[in-house]
Parts: sequence; C-alpha cells; structure tokens
Amino acid sequence: MNTRHDCQQLDLQDPLRELRDQFVIPAGLIYLDGNSLGMLPKATAARVAEVVAQEWGQGLIRSWNGAGWVDLPQRLGDQIAAMVGAGPGQVVATDSTSINLYKVLSAAMSIAQQDAPARQRVLSERSNFPTDLYIAQALCRERGFTLELVEAEEIAGRLGDDLAVLMLTHVNYRTGAMHDMAALTAAAQAAGALTVWDLAHSAGAVPVALLEARADFAIGCGYKYLNGGPGAPAFVWVNPLHAERFWQPLAGWWGHAAPFEFSPDYRPAPGIKRYLCGTQPIISLTALECGLAVFEQAQALGGMTALRAKSLALSDLFIELVGQRCQGHGLGLATPLVHEQRGSQVCLTREYDADGRSGAYAIMQALIARGVIGDFRAGDGRQHRDILRFGFPPLYIGFEEVWQAVEQLGQVLDSGEWQQPEFNQAQAVT
Repeated sequence: MNTRHDCQQLDLQDPLRELRDQFVIPAGLIYLDGNSLGMLPKATAARVAEVVAQEWGQGLIRSWNGAGWVDLPQRLGDQIAAMVGAGPGQVVATDSTSINLYKVLSAAMSIAQQDAPARQRVLSERSNFPTDLYIAQALCRERGFTLELVEAEEIAGRLGDDLAVLMLTHVNYRTGAMHDMAALTAAAQAAGALTVWDLAHSAGAVPVALLEARADFAIGCGYKYLNGGPGAPAFVWVNPLHAERFWQPLAGWWGHAAPFEFSPDYRPAPGIKRYLCGTQPIISLTALECGLAVFEQAQALGGMTALRAKSLALSDLFIELVGQRCQGHGLGLATPLVHEQRGSQVCLTREYDADGRSGAYAIMQALIARGVIGDFRAGDGRQHRDILRFGFPPLYIGFEEVWQAVEQLGQVLDSGEWQQPEFNQAQAVT
C-alpha cells in the first residue's frame, strides 16, 4: 500500500534513524539534493569555529604540529579508504575532484606511454560528468592522445589493443545508473588498458571495493554524500602497484619527500603522499572531518551495508509512489530498476514538446517553492528529454519524507502551477 502511515512505520523501524539527529535540517524542508551538496552536520559549525578561534587564532603556526594539521589529509584519507575498499595509507583528502582527476589521468597516460607507446586512446562514456571529459580533452590534446566517447552499452566493444585508459564515473550523474566496476576493470585490464574511476556519486552512498576490483586509479568528491560542505576537498587513491611509478604532474612542495627540507630539487614523497600538491586548506578539511565522523557513528549501526539497504529501500519507494501518484503527466524513469545497476539517486524524465520544451525545470522550481528540493539537468542533445534528479542519502532522509515529496510533486503536476512565469525564469545554478 505505501500510505503515509506505512511510511511513518518504516521510519520507526529504521535502525539508522538516530543518524538524522546529527544534521541541521531546516524546518519544513525535504532535502533530496544531497547527491549535489550534502547537509550540514551539527558538529561542523562549532568545530570550524574552534579551528578558527583557537587553533588558528591562538595556536597560529604552532598548530601545524600541535593541532595535527600537518597530517590531516592522510588521516581523513584513511577514513575515506575504509569506505571505498582501499587500504590504510592509500588515500589522501586534497584539492578538487577536477584537479585530482588531472593528476591520476596524467599518471595513467604516462604509464601507458611507457609500457605500450602505441596505445594512445582514452575511452569514456558520452554522458560522463563534463568536468571529467574536459580534463580528458585537455590532456589528450597535450599528449597527442585521442578521446573516444561512447554509450554505456558500447564500452565493452571498444576495449581494443590501442586503448590506454578507460575513464568512467562509477554512478552516472544524469541517470543514477551504476557500472559494474569489477567487471569493467577486469575487461579493460585484459585488453591491456588502465582504469580511472570517479567516485563522486558513489563514496558514502554505495559500497565500493577498489582493491577487490583491482582498479588502478580513483578520485572522489567530499561535498556530496560525505557532507564536507560546499567546495570541500576531494580525495585521490592510487593502486599501490602504480603509486610510485611516476611523478604526478602537479609536483608541489606538499608532495615532496621532505617538504621542510626546502630543497630546490623535487623528490617525490613515497606512495600516495606524492599526490598532494600545495598547502592544505585546513578549515575546509576540518569541515570534511565532521562529515566523515557521522559515518564512523554509522559503523556501529551496520556501516555501508545498512546504508546501502536503506538507500535502495528509499529509492524503491520513490519510484513506486511516483508511478502511482503521478500517472498521466509524462514522467519517465532514467534510473535502472535493478539494484545492482542503481546508485543512490532517482532521475525522472520529461519529453520535449513540439516547441522543444519539457517543463522539467519549471516543475522542479515549483517543487522547490513547496519546500521539496531536488535539481534539474538539461537534455544532452541526443535524447529529447530533460531530467529531474532526486537524491536519497540514507544518513538523513526518511520514508515519510519520500511520501511527502511525491505527494507535493503530484500536486504540482495536477494543478499546473509549474506553468506560472516565476517558475520559468532560469537561474544561474540549476
């Protein structure tokens, strides 16, 4: 049945419900956009204030040692490593996702050039996140490589003997579809290629097993499911087999083997530390530390296994309720129904009309005005439809909220209020 009462009962039975209390949740708001920007943990504001007032204000430069600033990227990296199936000392929290991708893709291309100079093709999914494609385009131009973009179902057929690197995002940002990391990694490596995985929509939302999958390189985001705050530092992982084979291209002083030796010659640090670059953003790393601390609490409640189970239950419920409540309004589903192929978001579609408009942006704006926050993604030029995205971070979303969100969506569609002019004025950030 999935009535509102049924959903309330599911919340009462939820073993993870206490984790919701760790977040600042504005009254009257249903936040289904944690796949873009995670919620604020309650501990963050006080902890950041402490770093500013005490560690910076009073400790000043002494806090690099006294407050442990110096090894914060590695300490947070170890926490993230446990969530993505990597080992201790194999991950660092640093820089942005785009910058980290530049580092690892450059390293992967360098390995390919050394081991098999004839391999000069990078393969990716056409609907990969644009920043990944832009970074790849720039590096391919610089190195004389070719970037090939294909549909997801075409990847396996393009793993030829000229392939240097397969670069994919584990969970597609447009559809919520999740690749089989282990299978694609094995297939790429069997063809002689290396793999680079973007975990921006995976880390903290779905189980990831980098070492088990024998992946080569991975990067990920700190401000989505990890709740590190806007622009939070990202993270980078390199398989220990490759970590010391090359300098990464941004050979900054923080990645030097002895930064405070102040030698004029670069000597890369051992292992993953060489993927650091400049002075670390301590205040931002501290905020990320608070986001990761909630996952430490989740460990006692079943960890990623329990989080994944709830995520799937939430998205299953959403899909079922939309199918019941919103029939006849032209909504489709881009997200796979099969659990093994789904991330932690659901993407609804709406086809273009004769004038090339779908109304999806206005529908989302009307929904946001009612206090239900998701987001909108425009069509990619190949399919005549736009996308309404809804994320389901299991740390703080409940089942009754899903029921309420779908009810509000149904009312927006039934009333036609999305056609009002104020909901059709495009804003800078969608």
